[in-house]
Amino acid sequence: MNGKNFDALQLATRTPWEVKTDNFDTYSDFLKGRVLSDQVAEMRSEREIARACGFDFRVGVRSEAHKEALGEQAPDLSDLIVVMDWC
Repeated sequence: MNGKNFDALQLATRTPWEVKTDNFDTYSDFLKGRVLSDQVAEMRSEREIARACGFDFRVGVRSEAHKEALGEQAPDLSDLIVVMDWC
């Protein structure tokens, strides 16, 4: 989509997905900060690409802690994040 390859597409709901498979819970505080900063910037960019093409957007993460940390960093994105603890 506009040069961006998303991890998955849920065609019935026109929703591209990005799935973060990081072992976030095991990272040091320093690394968590770096990862969150990078992921929030990526998520905002990916959301805009999807919206510009008439799609919704979602992000899957492996743990509730990762979801909460992303939501705290970017409250505007928190409703887009889903825990996928099976991946």
